[in-house]
Amino acid sequence: MAQKKICFIGAGNMSRSIISGLVGSGYPAELIQASNPSTGKLDALKRDFGILTTTDNQAACDWADIIVLSVKPQLMQQVCEQLATLPLANKLFITIAAGIPATRYNDYFGQQIKLIRTMPNTPTQLGYGMTGLYAASGVEQADKDLCQQIMASGGETLWVDKEADLNLVIALAGSSPAYFFLFMEGMMDAAKELGLDESKARLLVQQAALGASQMVIQNPELSAGQLRQNVTSKGGTTHEAVETFQRGDLKGLIKQAMNNCIARAEAMAKEF
Repeated sequence: MAQKKICFIGAGNMSRSIISGLVGSGYPAELIQASNPSTGKLDALKRDFGILTTTDNQAACDWADIIVLSVKPQLMQQVCEQLATLPLANKLFITIAAGIPATRYNDYFGQQIKLIRTMPNTPTQLGYGMTGLYAASGVEQADKDLCQQIMASGGETLWVDKEADLNLVIALAGSSPAYFFLFMEGMMDAAKELGLDESKARLLVQQAALGASQMVIQNPELSAGQLRQNVTSKGGTTHEAVETFQRGDLKGLIKQAMNNCIARAEAMAKEF
């Protein structure tokens, strides 16, 4: 990867995830800087990864070649306006904020900027992330390659041709780790109610989830439905559990949850 100076405006969980992926893949810590108004998270990032830190967004942006905007959508306009007086023509902006359209950033900065929207997820910090990417008009291939290299340090990447498709990425990958955590939480809670202690319940559930994921990854010729059928003998224990889920319309509930996730992203595009 080209050795560019990268700053993160915001030091929350997603910044930490991406920084962890970068440093873990060998990117020089001295070329990474994080900026945040409070120092608690900055101190943790400096301690854990050896990166540079500051509480001055303008100084961080001025120093960097690539600026990752990692603040909440409701704070984005304020943060961008603070940086608008700097020379930005040669800088690449990467945003991880959900909902805000690419063209809105030109309004925030009061000028045309090079911007790539991304939608990563928290497993990026372990190298198992999934990031969707969309390049606004005027972004050159070299900048797209840089962005992809940054995000690929934490896992898989997928470019979308239409900006609206980023909302699908949010529903399928950006938000979905929480879906799996909820399902696992429900299984562990049920196991504890049935008398199993927490550590044993967690071991059983987490290993089953890991194994199921690997079965999908290592059998690309088989659909998820086929893999399910392969372990579901008619009249057996798995069949009874799966039938229970189907009677409760689990697939319908999943579809509704994803549609609600997408609808919220679309609403956020109008709010900020």
